[in-house]
Amino acid sequence: MQTLIYGSYILIWPILTLVMLGLIVSAVLRDTREARRNGNELV
Repeated sequence: MQTLIYGSYILIWPILTLVMLGLIVSAVLRDTREARRNGNELV
C-alpha cells in the first residue's frame, strides 16, 4: 500500500506540470489571437 502511495505521489507531478503548461500555452495563444485581431503587438 505504501508503494502505491509513493508511486502516485511521484507520478502526479508530471501530470500537474503538463496541465499548467497547457494552461499557459492556451493563454498565450488566446492573447496572440486577440492582439492580432486588434492590430496590436503582443509585447
